[in-house]
Amino acid sequence: MEMDQAFVEYVVKAMVDHPEEVSADRTVDEMGVLITLKVNQQDLGQVIGRQGQTAKSLRTLLRVVGAKNHARVNLKIYEPEGSRKFRSDSAAPVAEQPQVDAGMGDDLKI
Repeated sequence: MEMDQAFVEYVVKAMVDHPEEVSADRTVDEMGVLITLKVNQQDLGQVIGRQGQTAKSLRTLLRVVGAKNHARVNLKIYEPEGSRKFRSDSAAPVAEQPQVDAGMGDDLKI
């Protein structure tokens, strides 16, 4: 196992509730190194973090590890098909804005 792959597994296993289900696959191509991370579906939120900040931090650390070894390292977090849950209230219509009376404020002096 390469150092960058072992690093990702070590860090992610320390964060998640199901460390036994963490695996990282490493592939090398002309673009550099790609590490594909697979975790339990219940742990995806912990790995991604609020607004993706945890995943972004992992990618930054991997960039440092890769720079030390003169390689470009990218991280892909595997998300199974249909795993995203959409909020049911997202389809709710937007409330209308209150109408402003055109005559209001005519006598305001600025």
